Amino acid sequence: MAGEPVVTIVGNLTGDPELRYVSSGTPVASFTVASTPRTLNRQTNQWEDGEAMFVRCSVWREYAENVAESLTKGMRVVVTGRMTVRQYEYNGERRTSIELQVDEVGPALRYARAQVTRVSGGQGGSGQGGSSYGSSSRGGNAGAGAPAGGQSQGHASYDAPSGGSAYDPWQQSPAGGSSFDDLPPF
Repeated sequence: MAGEPVVTIVGNLTGDPELRYVSSGTPVASFTVASTPRTLNRQTNQWEDGEAMFVRCSVWREYAENVAESLTKGMRVVVTGRMTVRQYEYNGERRTSIELQVDEVGPALRYARAQVTRVSGGQGGSGQGGSSYGSSSRGGNAGAGAPAGGQSQGHASYDAPSGGSAYDPWQQSPAGGSSFDDLPPF
């Protein structure tokens, strides 16, 4: 849907992502991010926590499996997505829920280090996670998942071959043109 507000939230996971499968077999992972603003009290010269905001997030398909295998409770994350409003009925009472449909999620690296391990398989173009640049056969989730072999280490890896990647479209000059063209080489 177009027109939904896109937001970025930085915070900590309140629990491990919950992976489940809908009736069609499509995986969905849900998790909550707690974001607490901190302000400096100029009178006491001390940092004070503000009111915590809890945002429920959902991510779908193979991306959901990667999130469930890679992220754990307490991890500081950066989440970007589209805010959506959902209305439902609970105990005869009509309620409204504001949720974040995740476009991108990853560990926040201000106070941590991460290693990303690319995963292979799955289907590209799922609409989540960006382009298929640099992935062997995986579409949008390259670099955002669990280590190969399905073993989770709870962190991500940026292991690229030294000297660049064989998939680097900027590695060579454009055919028949200057290396200073304004057009990308793909």
